Amino acid sequence: MLIEGKFTMKAPIQEVWDFLLEPGTLASCIPGAEKMEPIDDKTWEGVVKQKVGPISIKLNFTQSLTEIDPPKHVKAVGRGAAVGGVGTFTQETIVDLKELAKDEVEVAYRSNVSIVGRLATFGERIMRAKVNKVGEEFTRNLQEKMKSRIGG
Repeated sequence: MLIEGKFTMKAPIQEVWDFLLEPGTLASCIPGAEKMEPIDDKTWEGVVKQKVGPISIKLNFTQSLTEIDPPKHVKAVGRGAAVGGVGTFTQETIVDLKELAKDEVEVAYRSNVSIVGRLATFGERIMRAKVNKVGEEFTRNLQEKMKSRIGG
């Protein structure tokens, strides 16, 4: 499943970059995040709780930054499993920053998520609707945090 989007922030590109890479910034914007703990400066473990159709699931996962090109590109890969054995997932996310004008930055993200197991049997349409909703909420949360922190 592919999730992608973009938005603009009114701030210098370096400030946006620094904010995005602060430990816990992205994780704290994930809807349903219950726990995020750094393992090192590029890896963290987390627990996210979500409801998909009639099932509530708790996902344990590990995420690592695998490519970093300041202040414009970061790639993160992750994998995890649903508590109770209802499925596993892998994901790869790329975030690119582009300076549109002085103090105006476009933040574009693209995430490819692969889910297997019983969790995947809900079908592409139901899963995609849920993932898109979570993606929209994540974007709103991130924008609000950035605006309150660095303006914009």
